[in-house]
Amino acid sequence: MIFAEPLGGYKGNAMYIFSLVLILLLTAADQLIKIAVVANIKSGEIIRVIHFGDFDVFNLTHITNKGAAWSMMEGKTWFLIGFPLIVIIGGLVFMYLKRRESRLMNISLALLIGGGIGNLIDRIRLGEVVDYILFAPIDFPIFNFADICVVFGVILLAVYFIFFDKSEKKQSVNSEAPAGKVPSPEDAEGEVSTDENTGI
Repeated sequence: MIFAEPLGGYKGNAMYIFSLVLILLLTAADQLIKIAVVANIKSGEIIRVIHFGDFDVFNLTHITNKGAAWSMMEGKTWFLIGFPLIVIIGGLVFMYLKRRESRLMNISLALLIGGGIGNLIDRIRLGEVVDYILFAPIDFPIFNFADICVVFGVILLAVYFIFFDKSEKKQSVNSEAPAGKVPSPEDAEGEVSTDENTGI
């Protein structure tokens, strides 16, 4: 898979710059959508987008959330600002250090970081996060574009580490495996006969 292949030389640096630009674009898109929602949808209003008769599938709304999903940790603003900030900084550093790993890992990190920054801006600027996507058929928290970026980033990152990661640790394990092979009696006899034939 070309997106999972390591990047050599200047390609790694170019991919890192591309990832930073992607983070900026995702963050800008998230904030612009939220501005549009606040300006055009009243708080608590529900706009039906996809529905079959009285059965709603996908709606737009406008709420604010001072906590995490399902309003968990509501009121713990400093933690909800501090922890994501640490994760974002760590993610940027990790992305730079691993910029030559693969396009897939860089893009997944960019999605995760871009979404994290989008919601972090809300918490710093408003003290709460603006949510607007309502998936009606199941009891699921109302979410936003930044949340989608984070979820897809985590999924792609998991896919990379599970199926495509070619870290030095795995390579070293594979390279050391033959060295641990115990020679069979047949191999030992073969070595002895070879020595006898050569006169050693």
